[in-house]
Amino acid sequence: MTRTDTIARRAATGMRATVQTVILSTLLGLVKIASGLLGNSYALIADGIESTLDVVASLVVWGGLRIAARPPDHDHPYGHGKAEPLAAAVVALVLLGAALLLAVQSVREILTPHHAPAPFTLLVLVLVVATKELLFRRLDRIGRETESLSLRSDAWHHRSDAFTSAAAFVGITVAWIGGPGWESADDWAALFACAIIGLNGVRLLRAAVADVMDVAAPSSLLDSIRRVAEAVDDVAGVEKCLARKSGPGWLVDIHVEVDGEHTVAAGHRVAHAVKDALLGAELGILDALVHVEPAPIVADGPARPS
Repeated sequence: MTRTDTIARRAATGMRATVQTVILSTLLGLVKIASGLLGNSYALIADGIESTLDVVASLVVWGGLRIAARPPDHDHPYGHGKAEPLAAAVVALVLLGAALLLAVQSVREILTPHHAPAPFTLLVLVLVVATKELLFRRLDRIGRETESLSLRSDAWHHRSDAFTSAAAFVGITVAWIGGPGWESADDWAALFACAIIGLNGVRLLRAAVADVMDVAAPSSLLDSIRRVAEAVDDVAGVEKCLARKSGPGWLVDIHVEVDGEHTVAAGHRVAHAVKDALLGAELGILDALVHVEPAPIVADGPARPS
């Protein structure tokens, strides 16, 4: 499978999951807002608004995956993979913005006397929490399988929604059981949920920025790349190995050591063999730049890996 096929397959999987999520999140958001208005629960209304933001976030992720799936072109010789972390950053900023706006409104509701929420809103929240947690688990699994940061960011957006719904459930329960004087428990729950949303937004934004800044690849991945390269015939060792994230995969720069007496043509063949081995190693490598170095001279000839 070529790197273009790999990108396209992973992007298609992610986009299918995103479209299904958009439909479900739209329905959940409408149900929560309507239930909050009818049941006099600001926490549930805020939760419904946050769910509608899930739709916006999912559409951003869908767009990022669609762009990241495009093959390299004249203007983007390294591909369009950076669209993924950029989409993830937008999702994180949406989370932070939602947390701030909902927190301000929660404080206003705390300061404004109102009736306690209706008991039926609790049943709505139980169904919402269960649905959102299932969505999180599904998107997180697909995001890990396709190595998609934007999908995993979107998954945590849905877990944040589950947290806000759980907080609303607690607040409504306290307000309902506590009776007069406890009506604001619903709004305090909404404020607590805002803090959770904000923390998740910060965490996801840091991960997105790390990808954009080409943070170092995990040592386990680099060790696997080294082992694949060292297993190629005529490779005496690996002098340097670097990798950076690009959308659903990795771009690798590697320096391999070969017998210094090899001809240029022989060294070129080794470099191509290393590249082919890396691209076929199921490590998510989209492309590899292989540089050939002369191996250190020892008494019995070029050094070989032990």
